[in-house]
Amino acid sequence: MELIPAPRRLTRSGDGSHALGERTGIAAGEGTEDTARWLRATLGAATGLALPPKAVDEDEDEDEGEGEDEGDVIALRIDPSLDPEGYRLRATDAGITIEGGSAAGVFWGAQTLRQLLGPDAYRRAPLPGRTWTVPHVTVDDAPRFRWRGMMLDVARHFTPKDGVLRQLDLMAAHKLNVLHFHLTDDQGWRVEIKRHPRLTEHGSWRSRTKFGHRASELWEDKPHGGFYTQDDIREIVAYADALHIAVVPEIDLPGHSQAAIHAYPELGNSDVVDTASLPVWDTWGVNPNVLAPTDNTLRFYEGVFEELLDLFPSTFIHVGGDECPKDQWRQSPTAQARIKELGLADEDELQSWFIRHFDTWLTARGRRLIGWDEILEGGLAPGATVSSWRGYEGGITAARAGHDVVMCPEQQVYLNYRQAPGDEEPVPIGYVRTLEDVYRFEPVPPQLSEEEARHVLGAQANVWTEVTETEQRLDYQVYPRLSAFSEVAWSELPAPGARDFADFERRMTAHYRRLDALGVAYRPPGGPLPWQRRPGVLGRPFEGEPPNV
Repeated sequence: MELIPAPRRLTRSGDGSHALGERTGIAAGEGTEDTARWLRATLGAATGLALPPKAVDEDEDEDEGEGEDEGDVIALRIDPSLDPEGYRLRATDAGITIEGGSAAGVFWGAQTLRQLLGPDAYRRAPLPGRTWTVPHVTVDDAPRFRWRGMMLDVARHFTPKDGVLRQLDLMAAHKLNVLHFHLTDDQGWRVEIKRHPRLTEHGSWRSRTKFGHRASELWEDKPHGGFYTQDDIREIVAYADALHIAVVPEIDLPGHSQAAIHAYPELGNSDVVDTASLPVWDTWGVNPNVLAPTDNTLRFYEGVFEELLDLFPSTFIHVGGDECPKDQWRQSPTAQARIKELGLADEDELQSWFIRHFDTWLTARGRRLIGWDEILEGGLAPGATVSSWRGYEGGITAARAGHDVVMCPEQQVYLNYRQAPGDEEPVPIGYVRTLEDVYRFEPVPPQLSEEEARHVLGAQANVWTEVTETEQRLDYQVYPRLSAFSEVAWSELPAPGARDFADFERRMTAHYRRLDALGVAYRPPGGPLPWQRRPGVLGRPFEGEPPNV
């Protein structure tokens, strides 16, 4: 049984199997109703079976059919003795039972049931002649980490709402439970803020786009952009919640903010540059135009976050904090006066002041600030959690200081990095990160003590979209590597060198068929298909092994 991610324990009970048929129904215990609806919608579409509701603990009437139909039920129950996201799935002659430590655990068990039914269970309509059986098994399972995330950058290239919902479905199929939603950057502002309408009226569109790496001479000479209305966001969040996925929004500050400055020039350092002339940025890289450290800027972003808190129930709110050049602050009389007024040592501490302000502001409203590991520079805000992206070092430093950490080092789990050497990889960026490399990623660095390691909430794979301009390109970069990452984040694996990658590859043979059924344009094991290549589009490959930092 080629399950991905691999469960903790799977026990086969002989060679028998349980068949689903016209009399199969779903008995949903209290708290499992959403999973019952999901099963009815997904498996019902794929199998053509109605899967009607049945009473909890209902016994089939023997007069209604033959013995093989007795107890033909998929029973869903919550068992608080299990881990909150853990589950136990049993398939016997009598029926199928999924018990979870919470509603989330039951849902992850339902995802395993879908895998056990075979790749055609991932289609949206039944194929002729299919029969639907589940082998007699007991699966006892629970995740290793509570944070199993994917970051989707929709600022560089916009992903329309339906594309986001599709990504949520794919995440759920891999038992991932956090979508880190990168909503703002220099190249576009993607969420409607009613009190600041120019953010989307003017900040969500750029006039053209660099095609390939920023050193490329190619341009796509047409406007690019888009944004999510607040109702779109509510729909995305509700859809994710039904899949037991938390959506963590990111509003990047004080750097990566030129789209906001274009919409509201007073947010920038207007005593240094003509902020009124700054467009929404049309190329890539680290932008020198950053937010001014003024009270007006603080009040403006407090207003942004007030509306976000109404849209996103997530405990965590991401504030970016990365790649903030300090040159404009060094030249700005306003910034220098603020440093002196606050008694700060330098511009690094000024950035820390920015982050600390919003840490305090979010904490007062029952939320938790999370930011990229640059927020360590100048002193870490008391309640902050760190996304460790430049390597392990930032996460190690934060964990040793008693702060929670999400491990997402670029050298290991940046899925925009190229997947193989050579000229065939489309727009090759960064180091080579193969499927096996991702499978051998270890989120907890050995330098941490057992107590310090408890601060590692989990791991996240990041998908930046500068050179990923379509859904098909996104699929190519993300899959199958996200399948390997899901096993790293969920399963109890041995040390990286001892992991059985050959067995994972064997299980991927079946999993590719699941991805095919879902219409995922993944990178084939043998390399890109002709239509997946991008000949002549400049990338920026790094040679050799990535540094272990």
